[in-house]
Amino acid sequence: MLKNSLGASLKKDDWVKPYLKRYRATLCLAISLGFLTFFCGSALMFNSGYLISKAATQPENILLIYVPIVLTRAFGIGRPAFRYVERLTSHNWVLKMTSSLRLRLYRVVEKEAIFVRQKFKSGDILGLLAEDINHIQNLYLRTIFPTITAWLLYTVIVIALGFFSIWFAAVMALLLGIIVFVLPLWSVLVNGARIEQQKVQKKELYSTLTDNILGVSDWIFADRGEDYVALYTNKEAQLINTTHKIERFNRKRNFLVQWIFGWIVLVLLLFTGTRFVGNYDSANWIAAFVLSVFPLIDAFAPLSIAAEETTSYKESIDRFNDLPKLTDDKESYPELDGEITIAVKDVSFHYSNTAQDVLKKLTLTIPAREKLAILGRSGSGKSTLATLLRGDLKPTHGDIFLNDLAVSELGDSVHRYIGVLSQNPYLFNTTILNNIRIGNENASKADVWTALQQVGLKDLITSLPQGLETMVDEAGKRFSGGERQRLALARLLIHDVPIILLDEPTVGLDPITEQALIDTIFKTLANKTIIWITHHLQGIDVMDKVVFLEDGTLEMSGTPSELLQKNTHYQRLIAIDKGL
Repeated sequence: MLKNSLGASLKKDDWVKPYLKRYRATLCLAISLGFLTFFCGSALMFNSGYLISKAATQPENILLIYVPIVLTRAFGIGRPAFRYVERLTSHNWVLKMTSSLRLRLYRVVEKEAIFVRQKFKSGDILGLLAEDINHIQNLYLRTIFPTITAWLLYTVIVIALGFFSIWFAAVMALLLGIIVFVLPLWSVLVNGARIEQQKVQKKELYSTLTDNILGVSDWIFADRGEDYVALYTNKEAQLINTTHKIERFNRKRNFLVQWIFGWIVLVLLLFTGTRFVGNYDSANWIAAFVLSVFPLIDAFAPLSIAAEETTSYKESIDRFNDLPKLTDDKESYPELDGEITIAVKDVSFHYSNTAQDVLKKLTLTIPAREKLAILGRSGSGKSTLATLLRGDLKPTHGDIFLNDLAVSELGDSVHRYIGVLSQNPYLFNTTILNNIRIGNENASKADVWTALQQVGLKDLITSLPQGLETMVDEAGKRFSGGERQRLALARLLIHDVPIILLDEPTVGLDPITEQALIDTIFKTLANKTIIWITHHLQGIDVMDKVVFLEDGTLEMSGTPSELLQKNTHYQRLIAIDKGL
């Protein structure tokens, strides 16, 4: 249990703990204000109890109760005032901390996108940005601040009572210690495990419901509708049973807290009844001591609830610490000189959620300016290879080199050498000029017009009322699919990199538009190295070399003419592509 505790996660944490030291002054102020809030509440009841008892004895002079009256007013004002300032201070501390946390998280996601994407899904990243950040906020506001404040109150109360009686202080330390230490630990051990079980059951129930609804037709056709209902009802019953256990435990624990506070009140009555005897003035202290206990319930009672919530906080902290370390923004990368040869050497790759290799010991050399087509069925590893080539993933075995340097060593600078034209190039909701200049922010308008002329869009853009200043709708929806691809191609020309990766850029286009785009691409990129990931063979004749991937391995390789003459598999593919 200790291994899986929040403390164990915090021990190796480098995301949350650093802010405890960085903002320690504000943290100490927030805890001190929290302590003063409860101190004022307890002191208010103490003075009120004394004042009521003293006033009931009809003092000869109002001055005899003047000091309690003033203190009652002071503590009465101090309690909400300190509470308000404590809320401002604690939330200001948490917001500063989470602001820095978010900034660091964004930098990691941006800077280390290659490794983050390899390990995390998009939903995981969104969870880190939203849910887990909120969990860290609650960790401080609902657990750390209240717990430290309660411990501080506990220490002060026990020490203060020790001045009256060591034995009485020991008894109060035991009774309050049960609420402050024993019940929270019990809640973590018992209810924490149940809350964890509840989360697992909710995930299973959601997965079962989703999978079975998507496949409900199979259940109906198999005449197993009742089995499906029984399966779902059984899992739902398990979740309800766990939820009821959690609720029953909470009721028992809350009753136990109230019961212990009842004993504390009785012990105080017995102690003060024997301690303060002999005259009316001494008896006034009985009500003062007893009433001072009640505000302390608000400080100590939430500790158990806060403790059992640490399971969620632990998972969030673990997810943050599983992220890669942030590298130095000023890190320099090596430069590549001359024409660039790509070498894929003994590369294997599998995703983190599966042990099966998508690529298996793949070896391939792509000389400078070569036009290479990579064919294969869906799931054969084409897109994975493309992702590895541009450095968005790292091979699990082997490596990919540009000349003598591994792609992984080039870091962010790989974009200087490899450009990508994908299936759905993204156009931003800004001007045509800005969209194209993303490839090169220093490009002049003349350069942009030249690129647009090369891709066959100059006349279209000229005909628009605002020309290059025409706003592009989000994702470029005002343009057709072929026009969006040509705008992206113009962006690549402005970028002017030696290697172009075409990741099925003609998918979804009609045959005429597709052929026109293919002609434009290979005409404008004639002096570049081109790696064309595709699943069919229109325009394949212009390629220098064709390779075919099957289940992650290289099945055939050669020029289009060689394969057409000698390879029956390629001949069959050509026939299928032409509809013969």
